[in-house]
Amino acid sequence: MTQAEQVTDPIAYHGEGAVWSPAWGGLRWVDMLAGDILSLDARTGRVDRLDTGSSVAAMIRPRENGGFLVVTEREFALWNEDGQEWISDPVWQGASHRFNEGSTTPEGNLFVGTMGYDQVPGTAEVFGFSATREITPLFDGVTISNGMGFTADGSLMYYVDTPTRRIDVFDYADGVPTNRRPFVTLPEGIGGPDGLCVDAEDGVWLALYGGSGVRRYDRHGVLTDTIDLPVSKVTSCTFGGEDLRTLYITTSREFLEPHEEPLAGSVFAATVAIPGRPVTPFAG
Repeated sequence: MTQAEQVTDPIAYHGEGAVWSPAWGGLRWVDMLAGDILSLDARTGRVDRLDTGSSVAAMIRPRENGGFLVVTEREFALWNEDGQEWISDPVWQGASHRFNEGSTTPEGNLFVGTMGYDQVPGTAEVFGFSATREITPLFDGVTISNGMGFTADGSLMYYVDTPTRRIDVFDYADGVPTNRRPFVTLPEGIGGPDGLCVDAEDGVWLALYGGSGVRRYDRHGVLTDTIDLPVSKVTSCTFGGEDLRTLYITTSREFLEPHEEPLAGSVFAATVAIPGRPVTPFAG
């Protein structure tokens, strides 16, 4: 079992979408339901907060030529360090759904899924957003589209639809995921699968929402490591630090009473034996 330590105060209501990039000086993540981007200064521990102008900030990724991509409730937005430079029209009309989680692809495009606010089974879908700003539906029939990541050679895509209690795997080629099949099915009682990241040996680190921890499964789906945390709602994880051996972990206090789990909403970090891989920047 790997040990974790607290690295921020409990400053987020629903921390999500952790991403490390040297292009922006370290760790960023979102306070998703506040619509804010949070940035950690690794030297001082100071956290800065940026309002995206949306009620939801679903995820963030660095851009190849500077700045960053933000996925909001229903839009894609491109920012530079001076502010927002472009935003798409809403991808759908109405406020029944929101974007939730995703990943940049090996080519530098973006895949991101949705979820319904009422979580009606099968009503969510996954979209692609290309470097040329094209938006394409990829597949539907999901409920809470969540963590996503790719193997080092780009031939496989791992994917979570939380209510299935699985990590699934797709074959991936020419920008298209195909042949979806189960990779790992979680036992009952350990929380639901949420965000994930993939290490240099194609091991999958999975955040457990309601499960107070993170689990690592190797490329064969065998459980090889666990990280226990003092809070229940664990939402995402990412590799950071100069050697990419620090696993940063976000947490949430969604639906908790003010007196419950006083550390919920903090970021935690653990040193791991197998490093991660650098995040792929968005190419647009």
